[in-house]
Amino acid sequence: MTIPETNPIVVAPTPTPFDSEDRVDHDALARNVERWLETPLSGFVLGTANGEELALSDDEKIGIVETVSQAHGGQRFVIAGIDNPASSETLRLAEAYAKAGADMVRVRIPRPMSPAEVEAYFLKVTSESPVPVVVIHQTFTGVPAAPPELIGDLISLDNVFGYITDHDIRFEGRVRIHAPEHKKFWICNGGLLLAGAAMGANGTCMWLGNIAPGLCRDIMEMGYAGRVVRARPLQMLASRMDGIIGQHGVAGVKAALGLLGYEGTAPRHPQSELERGDVDEIRFVLGEAGLLG
Repeated sequence: MTIPETNPIVVAPTPTPFDSEDRVDHDALARNVERWLETPLSGFVLGTANGEELALSDDEKIGIVETVSQAHGGQRFVIAGIDNPASSETLRLAEAYAKAGADMVRVRIPRPMSPAEVEAYFLKVTSESPVPVVVIHQTFTGVPAAPPELIGDLISLDNVFGYITDHDIRFEGRVRIHAPEHKKFWICNGGLLLAGAAMGANGTCMWLGNIAPGLCRDIMEMGYAGRVVRARPLQMLASRMDGIIGQHGVAGVKAALGLLGYEGTAPRHPQSELERGDVDEIRFVLGEAGLLG
C-alpha cells in the first residue's frame, strides 16, 4: 500500500456507481478511481454511508474492495468500512476485506454499549485483525458512543492506525487530548477542516474529498502549519459546498460528481436523483469554487 509519509492525509468515502439495472457498476467504479488517481486524494474508504453501505450486500462490498484495489494499482490505499457490534463478525469481515485487497479496516465504535463492552470489543478486534484498524466515532444520535478517555485508549492500542472523528468538535477536542500524537487523527467533515487542523487533526476523511480533494488538502496543510488567515477563504468555499451539496446526502454528492464528469452517479433505487433546480444550485457552487474548468 502507498500511504503518504507526511501529514496531512486526505481520504474520502467512495460513492458506489450503479448501472441501469441497479447493479454495482464495477467498470464505472474503476474508471472513477483512475480519475481520482490524478488528484491529491490519498486513499479510498469503501463500505460507508456515502457509499450507500446499507443498500449493499457483503458480497457487493467485497467486490467493490477488489475493484478499487486493482484499479489503483498500488498508487493509493484502501480502507474497508465495518459497522458490526459482534467482534466475531467484525473479524470475519476484516479477513474477507483483507483478502480482497483492503490495506486497513475502518471500524465504528459500536452503540449502544457500555464502556467495558466497547473496550472488550476493540481489544479482540485489534489484536486479531489481519490489517490495521482505523477507529471511527459516528453516533448518528448525537450521544457519544464512548467517553473521550476511553476513545483515547482505543486509539493507543497496537494495530490501530488512527481515528476518524464525529461532528461534535467540542467533544472531539477532548478526545484529541487523550489521543497519542503518533497516531492519525482525521477530522470528518469539509466544514470542519480548518477547525480540525487547529484542534490538532493531521488529516481528514469526508465526502468532500471526492469532489475537491485539492481544496481539502490545501486547507488542512495551511491549518496544520498555522496559516489560518490564508486558509479562511478556502474554508468558506468548502463550507459552502458542504452546506449546499451535503443537504442532499448521497444524491447531492453523486450529482456533484456527475457535473465533474464521474460515472454512475444515480443513487440506488428507490432513492431518486436530484431535481434540476437542485443540480443547478450545485453547479453554481462548484463553479464558484473553480471546479468546473
